[in-house]
Amino acid sequence: MPKIIENRLIEEFRNREYFTREDLFEFYRHFEPDLKEGTFGWRIYDLKDRNIIRSLKRGLYVISYKPGYKPDISKILLKIAKQLTDRFEDIKHCLWESAWLNEFGQHQTSRSTLFIEIEKGFEESLFYELKDSIRSEVYLSPDEKAIDFYISESHQPVIVKKLITRAPISKRTERKLKFYTPALEKILVDLYSEEKLFYFLQGSELIHIYENAISNYTINFTKLFSYAKRREREQDIKQFMTNHMYHLVKDIIE
Repeated sequence: MPKIIENRLIEEFRNREYFTREDLFEFYRHFEPDLKEGTFGWRIYDLKDRNIIRSLKRGLYVISYKPGYKPDISKILLKIAKQLTDRFEDIKHCLWESAWLNEFGQHQTSRSTLFIEIEKGFEESLFYELKDSIRSEVYLSPDEKAIDFYISESHQPVIVKKLITRAPISKRTERKLKFYTPALEKILVDLYSEEKLFYFLQGSELIHIYENAISNYTINFTKLFSYAKRREREQDIKQFMTNHMYHLVKDIIE
């Protein structure tokens, strides 16, 4: 695609809250009156692949101007990632820590909880592996009592739990080590869905986290709602967004 047309496209749509597939097709037809649907489909693929546009949901786009989410990996998280890849090679997993959320919330905290999720059937093996090799307190799928009496008092607890199938995760490479972290869409859904585990991030704090995440980073709402549906919380999360941040999602939620 000629650069001049690409620049015109960005200029045409950059200030719109969103634009449709039909809007984009009409834009191209102005320059290519005989444009075929198949060729147009490749135009969209190319624009998305080069991060010029991004999907809000099927058939709805915006010009890309927000970065993707790529938080820093701490030393302890990297250490656990190495154990995971050494001991459980080719097993689906993801790991992250609650300190990542400091940039989104109202309150900053030095306390951080580490979350290690792994494919069903490997949770217990991973639990004992970590329990024998790191100094932090490690918990396996903790219930409400363990959360209230033990985890809430720990400085840097490590929680091992089952990874839900088809959860949105992203591959990371740090110091030649390859491992997986949750996509921001997964984190947002999990924070809402597991209010007992994330008791310290509820209420107005959760609203701020959602607002800042949506405002500052690229969010694939199709991916977010698909994962929320797997967790049986799709409608609840849509209602939560509608109630507290309608101005950010009014064109996304049907």
